[in-house]
Amino acid sequence: MKQQTFATGDFERFRKPTRREKFLAEMDSVVPWRQLCEVIEPFYPKAGNGRPPIGLERMLRIYFLQHWFNLSDPGAEEALYESRSMCRFVGIDLGREPVPDETTILNFRHLLERHELGDQLFQSVGEYLQTQGMKIANGTIVDASIINAPSSTKNKEKSRDPEMHQTKKGNQWYFGMKAHIGVDSKTKIIHSVAATAANVHDSQVLEDLLHGDETRVWGDSAYAGQGEVIERCAPSAKDFIQAKGSRYKPLSDVDRRRNRTKSKVRAKVEHVFGVMKRVFGFTRVRYRGLAKNAHALFVLSALTNLYLARRRLRCRA
Repeated sequence: MKQQTFATGDFERFRKPTRREKFLAEMDSVVPWRQLCEVIEPFYPKAGNGRPPIGLERMLRIYFLQHWFNLSDPGAEEALYESRSMCRFVGIDLGREPVPDETTILNFRHLLERHELGDQLFQSVGEYLQTQGMKIANGTIVDASIINAPSSTKNKEKSRDPEMHQTKKGNQWYFGMKAHIGVDSKTKIIHSVAATAANVHDSQVLEDLLHGDETRVWGDSAYAGQGEVIERCAPSAKDFIQAKGSRYKPLSDVDRRRNRTKSKVRAKVEHVFGVMKRVFGFTRVRYRGLAKNAHALFVLSALTNLYLARRRLRCRA
């Protein structure tokens, strides 16, 4: 056992754990590190004649910190030097070794993106949750949320991201992408994810958000009129999409009451987006281009599932 250095020693008599420390300890206990490392390991550099690579699990922990605290590559390096709780989570003793630099962190992210491992990490977390008793039930809630992108042209290319588009919601225009998710109506676990430009209508992605074994499908009025898609993709499912009124055909009182009843279940999907946007800060795209941001969305969805299931997982431990 290595002797502790002053960097890792605890000499503060009246110190108490912070919320960040409690969060990291909680997530450390529920993330299936071994399974996730097994997904990446075939693509990770092996030790050879050059400098030996940094441990895979350490780099994965840093990558997850970026998602949890909305950190850039240089921001992650600086945060590790500043935060003792983050260093402990990653397993770095600053009395013995430095933090991986921003280029190393960048290269690890590019490796995951190059081999499209975000989807595999998402699927691996889903399989892990099912082994822990959190089965996907027969109800799915579908929804989409806009993730903003910079609309300014004051950049090197003097143009907006060509893969992002604008859309109007209410009386407000937005520019960016859309995150589409299919959520289990019982556990609130995300089982399907898709990313598109913001101008793609919610209903166009419905087919990709259903797993096929549903008996009920919930959604807001943006998915109204998609009965044929639901019948084709989930033959046993009943349509619980909210009714949509218009200027010349307003909703009846019966339709309004039914919509309120459906909303009690449909609202669960807003809790999921609340974790993504308010807890993890995913309100703006992190990178340029749809593919990189889609990869980040898959990883963030996996981490959101673990966050939502953390108390049940800790009870089983």
